[in-house]
Amino acid sequence: MRHFSIHRTLLVAICLMGCLMAQGKHFLFKNGKSSYSIILRPTADATEKTAASELQEYIRQISGGVTLPISTELKKNGKNQIVIGVSPNDDAIDKNSLCEDLTYESQGSNIYIYGNGKRGTMYGVFTFLENELGIRWYTPKCTVVPQKKKWGFDKLSHSEHPTVNMRQCNYYTTARENGNVWNAHNKINMTFGLSDEKYGGTEVYWGCHTMPIFVSFDLFDEHPEFFCMRNGERKKDGQLCLSNPEVLKRCKEGMLAHIRRNPHFRIYSLSQADNFDFCECDECKAIEAQYGYQHSGIIVWFVNQVADYIKEEFPDKFIGTFAYQYGRKPPVGIVPRDNVVIRLCSIECCYAHAMDDPNCEQNKAFVDDLNQWASIAPHLFIWDYIVNYMQYMAPFPNFNVLAPNIRTLRDNHAIGIFDEAQYQSNGADFQDLRLWVSARLLWNPDQEVEPLVKDFIDGYYGECAGEIWKYYQMCQALVTPDRHFGIYIDEFNPTFPDSFLEEGMQVLNNARQMAKSDEMRDRVDQVRLQILYLKSARHGEESKADGTTEELITLARKYNAMMREGEPLEKGIQRMYDE
Repeated sequence: MRHFSIHRTLLVAICLMGCLMAQGKHFLFKNGKSSYSIILRPTADATEKTAASELQEYIRQISGGVTLPISTELKKNGKNQIVIGVSPNDDAIDKNSLCEDLTYESQGSNIYIYGNGKRGTMYGVFTFLENELGIRWYTPKCTVVPQKKKWGFDKLSHSEHPTVNMRQCNYYTTARENGNVWNAHNKINMTFGLSDEKYGGTEVYWGCHTMPIFVSFDLFDEHPEFFCMRNGERKKDGQLCLSNPEVLKRCKEGMLAHIRRNPHFRIYSLSQADNFDFCECDECKAIEAQYGYQHSGIIVWFVNQVADYIKEEFPDKFIGTFAYQYGRKPPVGIVPRDNVVIRLCSIECCYAHAMDDPNCEQNKAFVDDLNQWASIAPHLFIWDYIVNYMQYMAPFPNFNVLAPNIRTLRDNHAIGIFDEAQYQSNGADFQDLRLWVSARLLWNPDQEVEPLVKDFIDGYYGECAGEIWKYYQMCQALVTPDRHFGIYIDEFNPTFPDSFLEEGMQVLNNARQMAKSDEMRDRVDQVRLQILYLKSARHGEESKADGTTEELITLARKYNAMMREGEPLEKGIQRMYDE
């Protein structure tokens, strides 16, 4: 079993929840002893075994050495059993369900933890450890394990139901060491690649911008008719000509062959390239005219035919496509097939205000499209955005919209939500905090954000938490009713006044001075990148002269932190000196 480290500097987390002081008539452990056993079904699957093993290990750490035995012998009239994967009334558990709801409850001195789907029972164990014993998996490298001499209960009764069945957030940090383990602990069940079945694997929505995979741009010289017409000429590297029968044939056959080679996924993307060069030939325009003159009409018409073709051999697979940029507005007179997933993208939204804010015209247009897609799409999947792609390091005060946006998407019957984040490197503003909070909200957006943020800051930043909390509040106060911004904010945006720079620099320097270890200084410095970057970008000559830019570059290299999407760090450094 992998090592579970206890972060001594984070023992403040012992006080995170009043429930940690629970004292009942049934003691799970007390003064170094326990009469409890962990019980698995004889046919327990990989995730149930993982859950039992981790439950045993964490109780050992929390109690100071008490190791509960793991058995497959369930005693019907027995006492002091923690039963994994079985309900107290032996109710049926649906392992094939996509909904991974969970329950832990007690009957007498026995505790039962169970849930539906591949991961429901495992999530139940992790939720029990969080809620009742105070475990926190803040980052892939930071697990907080409180220390207790005893823990008891009178009655346990807790159930949870995920807000959407598929949940993904692709920060760079979770793509590295222990990332899939962190995902499992925090109920993120979707990634771009397959993962360890020990933790239940993950759901995978295969691919994006995939049409050029099946009809390659390399074919342009031989078959220019496969590609879009723009201004009267065929254009390479744009979109495909979807009215061309040979393009349809190649996409049908190519997708079928791909699924045969890669049958492990549930949803396979057949989606437009990432550009605005849709085809303007007469045939494509004629098809669009049938469906409300919307570019999405020809996309749905095209993808429906591929989905029909795939369904004959793979009735349980889904073909996904984008409602994105020029194809965002829903068509009229055509609906996606039952095995088609519409992946609606919110890239044009304002992220200063919630999607359902009636005073934000920018978001009103998106919500109108969302409502219409929800009314015609049998399966609606959302691609959302939660960072600033123009300035990864700069503050992005969007925490106030995270929960209401997910609620809006849930209420429009989204089957899944993907929060695209800083996927290329470390160094995005509050990346660890936003990842942890986002994971919780994807599971349950009816929570208040501020207590979640406070939980993380207190537990992760230890002795520096007060100053980090003060800085966090300063960032969120930058949002006003008349301030709008999207996901491309430059350093001169009026959202960031110089007074914020000056005060923020002082607060974060104070936090750094309070740090008692190199580890804590590193955590604070990764927050300080926000202010160091913003000052260097806005006041270049002054920052070069006073050492701000030099410190920024030193820390960016240390933490592998890119400045902009698609821009290698060294290129960003050169740009900063050239400007």
